[in-house]
Amino acid sequence: MESIEKRIGYKFTNSLLLAESLTHPSLAYESKKPHFDNQRLEFLGDAVIQLILTDELYNRFPEFSEGRLTKLRSRLVSREALQEFANHIDLGNYLLLGKGEAASGGRERSSNLADAFEALAGAIYIDGGFEPSRTFILTNFKSFIDATANQPEENNPKGELQEILQSISPVSPSYKIISQEGPDHLKSFVSEVVWEGRTLGSGSGLSKKEAETAAALEALKDEVWTSENDVNKG
Repeated sequence: MESIEKRIGYKFTNSLLLAESLTHPSLAYESKKPHFDNQRLEFLGDAVIQLILTDELYNRFPEFSEGRLTKLRSRLVSREALQEFANHIDLGNYLLLGKGEAASGGRERSSNLADAFEALAGAIYIDGGFEPSRTFILTNFKSFIDATANQPEENNPKGELQEILQSISPVSPSYKIISQEGPDHLKSFVSEVVWEGRTLGSGSGLSKKEAETAAALEALKDEVWTSENDVNKG
């Protein structure tokens, strides 16, 4: 494991934690033997990354509103971003996979890379504590934070909503037209946006696209997913 430690700039005291963070569940499944995998460390690492980035963004951008900080953090912890960070340290080359998963392209699969990056962050946190975790995360995220923060804010409610929700769960929101009225040349549509079995908002418009955009705007305004009964990541 020496080479991956050089890549990340951190030497583990407990090398088993590093091995655990790189072990995909397919290895245990194929071996038919009890074996640790990186799912618990992924759960922890997700929270560690969120906390460190929240603290960094809050302090670095005092002029940003809560909404803009939320959108920025959502972009940073998206599956696509985490995959990019994993690729930067060649994480796929170090994953411990079952033969079937490896043969089917598991080292390049975005979910495997994103999950392993989170698990690695969790492993560093357990092994070394907060400061080494912070150093690891901010070293990888720094240039992306700068680039993303300098991008103009998008006027794209559907995109914003998807970014926020996918920072919580890999499930994307879906839209459905629940009613339409009027003659063909002047139809009015009503759309709902649904996520994790919950209706987040509804809206109307003179086209399906307008109705979906209005539904996304209402969802962003109401933030139903933050309520007491919010669906938590398992």
